[in-house]
Amino acid sequence: MPAPHNPQPSRRGPQQSSGPGQDFSDIRFGKPLDPELFNEQALKVVKVISKSDPKRNKVTQLRRFYDELVLWETRVRQQPDQFDQYLPFIRMLNAKAAYAEGRKLVSREFVDLLAHTLKKTGDAETFAICKLFWEAFMGFYKQERGDN
Repeated sequence: MPAPHNPQPSRRGPQQSSGPGQDFSDIRFGKPLDPELFNEQALKVVKVISKSDPKRNKVTQLRRFYDELVLWETRVRQQPDQFDQYLPFIRMLNAKAAYAEGRKLVSREFVDLLAHTLKKTGDAETFAICKLFWEAFMGFYKQERGDN
């Protein structure tokens, strides 16, 4: 008897790795902080993201995600007691990244990195560290990709 046909294509969620070389498990925002979090670790993932599809992950596109992350971090910093209310909206960045991937604007590696870093934020303090990680990422990314 033939296996039933599944008309739905298989889709990976944003938490799943896209393959070898995309291990982001070293990126953690809890204490003690790795002294290389904003340096070697950020540079390492920049090299992964920048070498994925050259037509995706343009600096201006990634900057939009960073800008929204900064907006939420500013709100959290002003009202840290509201973090739990903001968290669902912060994590909605995952859905926005998935949409951008569907439009071929960002790569799966970027979606996975964003999902990983947002998953590692559990309070206002770790979210502030997450924002600093993305600040370092964007600085190195601009250097790596230039105006693309």
